[in-house]
Amino acid sequence: MAPRRRFFRARDGLRLAALDWAGREDRTPLLCLPGLARTARDFAALAARQEGARRVVALDYAGHGESERPASASRYRLQVALRDVADAMAALHLHRVAVLGTSFGGLLAMGLGILRPAALAGVALNDIGPHLEPAGLDMVRDVIGRDPGFSGPEEAMRFLRDRLPPLDLDAAGWAGFTERTYARGEDGLLHPRWDVRIAGVLADGREVPEDLWPAFGALAHVPLLLVWGQESALLSAATVRRMRAARPDMEVVSLPGIGHAPTLAAPAAMAALDRFLARLG
Repeated sequence: MAPRRRFFRARDGLRLAALDWAGREDRTPLLCLPGLARTARDFAALAARQEGARRVVALDYAGHGESERPASASRYRLQVALRDVADAMAALHLHRVAVLGTSFGGLLAMGLGILRPAALAGVALNDIGPHLEPAGLDMVRDVIGRDPGFSGPEEAMRFLRDRLPPLDLDAAGWAGFTERTYARGEDGLLHPRWDVRIAGVLADGREVPEDLWPAFGALAHVPLLLVWGQESALLSAATVRRMRAARPDMEVVSLPGIGHAPTLAAPAAMAALDRFLARLG
């Protein structure tokens, strides 16, 4: 089932986009929030697994994918992105949802626990928690701040495989991941599907709060699932242990040999997500 491309306006007038896969209206819809340098396209396989069982909506943040790029990079601040998610939920009639948040998307999911607690039916966090390791943030900055302008997909794929940690991808998976990462521009070269200026916002140490445990605590009223790449440079084993201690009921799927952030293509991750969503109805 092909998704519908939806466009709407944020409260400041910026034009934002989403992919919307139709599903049964009596089931809890799934809102997918991608990583910092990712887009709604990352969730096509997950939506295909649901195949009409429930509505699946995936967002393109401002400056990503089909969403408009703002004049000022300050528009990419975490609090503004959270406000955009709230605007998207209102515009797309998502009144109560399960949220799947990858990396940055998981930070936004925790923010929704504070901003819109009644709107959450459950939250799945993909390789993100209330404490972010500085080394992992440095790796993210290095990748998202680059626009090499690749001549073709093979060159782009080599770049990604050289710089990213091990991921749950085979050869075909890497090709698809590369296609979802870069798009051909008017100059004939492949460029990121995000605005690289966002790296400058992330470089501001004040942008991501050091203590996100209160935000994690704001999810105490909803079922939780954590997908963790055991080689993640962003989410440490110590943080996962503390999260488990705070939420003994949280299911944790640990993926050996996988870094930040799992693509959710691993069978264990897919099965866990299927179970989690089935519990929510």
